[in-house]
Amino acid sequence: MREVSRRGILGLGMGAAASLAVAGCSSGSGSGTPKPAKTTQAKPIGDGSTSHGERRKEAPKPERLERGQKPPQFVVFSWDGAGEVGNGLFPRFRKLAEDHGAIMTFFLSGIYCLPESKKSLYRPPNNPVGASDIGYLTDEHIKATLRNVREAWLEGHEIGTHFNGHFCSGSGSVENWTSAQWKSEIDQAMSFVTEWRTNTRFTDVDPLPFDYHKELIGGRTPCLKGQTNLLPTARELGWRYDASSPGGLQVWPSKKQGIWDFPLQQIPFPGHSFEVLSMDYNILANQSKNSTNAPPANYPGWRKQAAEAYIAGFKRAYETNRAPFFIGNHFEEWNGGIYMDAVEEALKHMADEKHKDVRLVSFKQLTDWLDAQDPAVLAELSGLGVGQAWSANGG
Repeated sequence: MREVSRRGILGLGMGAAASLAVAGCSSGSGSGTPKPAKTTQAKPIGDGSTSHGERRKEAPKPERLERGQKPPQFVVFSWDGAGEVGNGLFPRFRKLAEDHGAIMTFFLSGIYCLPESKKSLYRPPNNPVGASDIGYLTDEHIKATLRNVREAWLEGHEIGTHFNGHFCSGSGSVENWTSAQWKSEIDQAMSFVTEWRTNTRFTDVDPLPFDYHKELIGGRTPCLKGQTNLLPTARELGWRYDASSPGGLQVWPSKKQGIWDFPLQQIPFPGHSFEVLSMDYNILANQSKNSTNAPPANYPGWRKQAAEAYIAGFKRAYETNRAPFFIGNHFEEWNGGIYMDAVEEALKHMADEKHKDVRLVSFKQLTDWLDAQDPAVLAELSGLGVGQAWSANGG
């Protein structure tokens, strides 16, 4: 397990009593996960790190709501960093998604495709050459990450970005980066993903089956910092959404600078009067005070509390305004892996057949749906507050 201190965690107040909440780094429907179509027509792009021609079953086109039609309940499970470091969590949650008809978003850290022996290629803004507040992966873990990212995309999941070095504190923090520096960071992440074959010299790994310049339409910044200066660059690059805001409410999303803003959200925290951010590390921080290896006697209760928090957030949206629900995760075994177990329990609850109108989708799919809607209908939905019931008469 990697040390949490390497993630440069930021403390974020989440209401009057939630001073411990912090932001960590790091078509979906019940009909089943799309299966990739077999093809031998893959054509390499550039050095062969990526390719095009391998097809996956595309999600159905978004349906346009009619006035007075109740919206589906969208839920987006997303993963920061998205590296497979030998703990089996990446394939575990790909399998869970397949079993329950879920499509997810994986925010890939670019340096997870770059060998540490080549770290001098990374020139992070306001930091020394090759520096990173998250560790470089071993060659075997890079291979495992590439294989899982490849299969995830073929299974219908989205590959976004978590950028590179995850700098959250000091003068080199992403919070202080200019728009031009964000452009440099993104360009480098793009190069690490699209030129991994040149940098690694691996010959036993298949190419990533997508054109990343077309695939990449959004990301999440380290520690949810720096969005203000990122957005002008994201807009210039044609990105359609950003998931970097902290402390959002469970209301329908809006746009910032022309880009859909998908914040992590404040959700009920069982046993407390304050709410907690909808991310695994934020729940951990309120339970074990930033320790990722607390006394095991606490684990059963904390696991139950974490699962119940996610389910309470889901229930509040599902039974009232139907605001899309966003959950952030990391492939980590913090506190004995209880947060992985909790998010699995929550996903299974949401995917239960009694929830016929729930859609477990990627951020890209949600963006497609929002862009297909009548602005007047979205305006009515946006007028609903947290916990305010939807009605056919516009709330």
